[in-house]
Amino acid sequence: MLRAGSVVTCMACRNLLPSRMGVKFRVPLQKLHPFSRAIHHRHSANTNPQRPPHCSAARHYTSLSRLPMQPPKSRSGGHGYQQHRTFWVARLAARLLKLRYILLGSAVGGGYTAKKTYDEWKEMLPDMSQYTWIVPDFVWELSENIDLNKLASALPEIEEIAKLLPDMEKISENFTFLKSLLSSGLGEVNGASGLRLLLETTGDSALRAPDISPTSAAVSDSSDKQFKKSSDKEKIDQLQEELLRTQLKYQRMLERLEKENKELRKVVLQKDDKGIHQRKVKKSLIDMYSEVLDILSDYDSNYNTQDHLPRVVVVGDQSAGKTSVLEMIAQARIFPRGSGEMMTRSPVKVTLSEGPHHVAVFKDSTREFDLGKEEDLAALRREIELRMRKSVKEGQTVSPETISLSVKGPGIQRMVLVDLPGVISTVTTGMAADTKETIFSISKAYMQNPNAIILCIQDGSVDAERSIVTDLVSQIDPQGKRTIFVLTKVDMAEKNLASPSRIQQIVEGKLFPMKALGYFAVVTGKGSSNESIDSIKDYEEDFFQNSRLLREGMLKAHQVTTKNLSLAVSDCFWKMVRESVEQQADAFKASRFNLETEWKNNYPRLRELDRNELYEKAKNEILDEVINLSQVTPKHWESILQKKLWERVSTHVIENIYLPAAQTMNSGTFNTTVDIKLKQWTDKQLPHKALEVAWETLQEEFARFMAEYKGKDQDDIFDKLKEAVKDECINRHMWNERAMDSLRVIQHNALEDRSITDKPQWDAAIQFMEETLHSRLKDTDFVISDMVGPDWKQRWLSWKNRTPEQHIRNETKNELERLLKLHEDHTAYLANDEVTTVRKNLEGRGVEVDPVLIKDTWHQLFRRHFLQKALFHCNLCRRGFYYYQRHFIDSELECNDVVLFWRIQRMLAITANTLRQQLTNTEVRRLEKNVKEVLDDFGEDNEKKVQLITGRRVQLAEDLKKVREIQEKLEAFIEALHKEK
Repeated sequence: MLRAGSVVTCMACRNLLPSRMGVKFRVPLQKLHPFSRAIHHRHSANTNPQRPPHCSAARHYTSLSRLPMQPPKSRSGGHGYQQHRTFWVARLAARLLKLRYILLGSAVGGGYTAKKTYDEWKEMLPDMSQYTWIVPDFVWELSENIDLNKLASALPEIEEIAKLLPDMEKISENFTFLKSLLSSGLGEVNGASGLRLLLETTGDSALRAPDISPTSAAVSDSSDKQFKKSSDKEKIDQLQEELLRTQLKYQRMLERLEKENKELRKVVLQKDDKGIHQRKVKKSLIDMYSEVLDILSDYDSNYNTQDHLPRVVVVGDQSAGKTSVLEMIAQARIFPRGSGEMMTRSPVKVTLSEGPHHVAVFKDSTREFDLGKEEDLAALRREIELRMRKSVKEGQTVSPETISLSVKGPGIQRMVLVDLPGVISTVTTGMAADTKETIFSISKAYMQNPNAIILCIQDGSVDAERSIVTDLVSQIDPQGKRTIFVLTKVDMAEKNLASPSRIQQIVEGKLFPMKALGYFAVVTGKGSSNESIDSIKDYEEDFFQNSRLLREGMLKAHQVTTKNLSLAVSDCFWKMVRESVEQQADAFKASRFNLETEWKNNYPRLRELDRNELYEKAKNEILDEVINLSQVTPKHWESILQKKLWERVSTHVIENIYLPAAQTMNSGTFNTTVDIKLKQWTDKQLPHKALEVAWETLQEEFARFMAEYKGKDQDDIFDKLKEAVKDECINRHMWNERAMDSLRVIQHNALEDRSITDKPQWDAAIQFMEETLHSRLKDTDFVISDMVGPDWKQRWLSWKNRTPEQHIRNETKNELERLLKLHEDHTAYLANDEVTTVRKNLEGRGVEVDPVLIKDTWHQLFRRHFLQKALFHCNLCRRGFYYYQRHFIDSELECNDVVLFWRIQRMLAITANTLRQQLTNTEVRRLEKNVKEVLDDFGEDNEKKVQLITGRRVQLAEDLKKVREIQEKLEAFIEALHKEK
């Protein structure tokens, strides 16, 4: 119905002014909206033979696309026509017969022509059978779910639409007046040129500026002098304003219909997502391409295979409006904002694609941010700012690490953009000293890609001479073959500049020393951070509708608004992708061949395992070793624990318990002293020492299994990782504190038992005591020999001499040995008078000695003397089990020291058994859990894996994996790209 109204309007305009009046009608087709081209001047493209026809990707087949009716040929007549002199009946019959043949021929010819036209149209229609899979199945069943009659009844009637049309009678009167005026000879007056401009603006954009040639301007000046009636000029102005208002009404109606279409499409897709017809959704073309770029961003090869895949690089001076332009293209305010300070601290790669929901997702996250909700937008901005600050190393201001983000939404153009930090001229307080150079190096690294599209953003509100980025872009792309220039803040520029023609010079490429594929002027808001995208769009459209830059022809309609900019950038991006992607695939294919050749020559019998696969293999080996730890026999655990525990406590038992108790005069005092000291030892030190021994034993056994693992897949490359895992597990493992209390009770009960039940236990105690005394005696002899130096045999055979101190100690030893021979039952300590006597005796032989040295030497000599007596007594007690059973009644032999050692031995066995149970039942499992946690933590830390698993073999496998993945994804993308063509 809208189309019919448009055709009426256009035919009316065409019929009012014939071609002989000298007014040329040129109705250009612009790119404002596809539906607009269907309802505005469908036939006007053929009226101007000098203008090339509009190229479109698809032909619109509507009721208005039929060819216009040919004007009927004028019947030829002449004054020499003579009537036939025949009877009127014969003439009437002849006429009737002739009419029959005419009707019959017309019917046959018309049918053939209609069939031929139908066949031609049918052949021109594309074959859509291959693309039926794109449309969900339920769309074909919409007729069952949607009442089309109700939908048709809801559409406006023809009368309501007719009310929107202009008053054609009034327009006809005005055109009649113009016709009479122009036919009188004033064909070149200003009214005619104004009418031409008016008709030229009736395309699909209300922002189209008239193209005024110098000739028409001169004619207009001359006609102004001749034209004297101001009322005629006012009528023409009114006519132009009325037509513009009518076109704006149509444009708003089209926008409303487009919005309703998007909402309906969104509802349909949402129903499909809820499970009406579950379909396997394929990745979009832009998502496939973005995945390749994500892999390339982390790729680092010794072969230096460069990444030359296209992307749109957004560069500009700081606060020039780069981020605002990107937000307008993405249709959401997704970036953190600041007043004059640097906000973009690292490159942000934004993948734009079309989708039913307006959402944003990070590459390494599954959370979707709903861009229609303000709280999600705020959370997204905070997350981007947090990621930027995390990527910046300490002492730096910007970072080269890329943050990858995907934005999907209805009507978004598909492309990949990279927002770079703004170029600065001065390093301010708080910035790193090399910030300026770092930003330049990051920008150059992205722009030097020969297939990158450079989106150069220039602030229109500042002087052009202050621009830094234009010089940088002109150095990288001097011919401007891949640069698109964008002038921002045009509203402020128009307001502040005294000469608006300066803006025209900028967008025509005449002011800056750089070239570009295209020049655009945009407005990205009034400068408030609280503005929504819709309000910014409305403000931008209102500004350019009322701007004199368009009215006076300084800017062209296709050079303004971010919508036209995004369309142009998207077209340029995909053109560059199609031209370069196959070359990049060939480059990675060659790189893959080189890497595979190196692997075959250096590691022919090894699998190509990358760092993650090697880590998984090492993880399995470590877990197997921990499992082996749980399979250690109880006997092995108890023997190791008992041995280590006695080594730890033997010194305390001999020095602090046995020796003091042995100085007593009778067995009662000996037993009392032993019980007291054992009780004190059990309460304070013994449980703690036992747990220390158990923990050290577990560590040693775990380390032994880690070191002694021998398997067919053993690899030395894991040694560093295993050592790190072992150390980290030991640091994390904490022994159960409640085990100490229960162990104390068990040890105390074991030490209180004095009942030796049979002879084998007695003999075992004798043997334990004898081994302990022999070991201590050996250690004491070594200490004494070290004190007194070599004896006469060593001096003669080894040519060794004593030191003066050793000579003094030897003399002291000899004197104290004589004292011990005289008093074999001497106590463990020398009395003061005995020390004085020994000293005087030595001084009589010319040896000056210190009392402290005398006591120290006496301690070692008495200890040896005591151990020798204890060994002799131990041999006597071998047959003393009979006397022990009778409690040593009527016997001179007392073996209480053997009972002491039996109590110690039994305590060691019970403690070892208790610790073994705790190890196997609790601590080994807890250690296994710690090992798994450590391995999981290391697995999530890529830097840790790189640090622990290194070598050329690992790096080569990593490069091979990435190159293969890139090549495969590129080939899949190229295949999908060809299918889309």
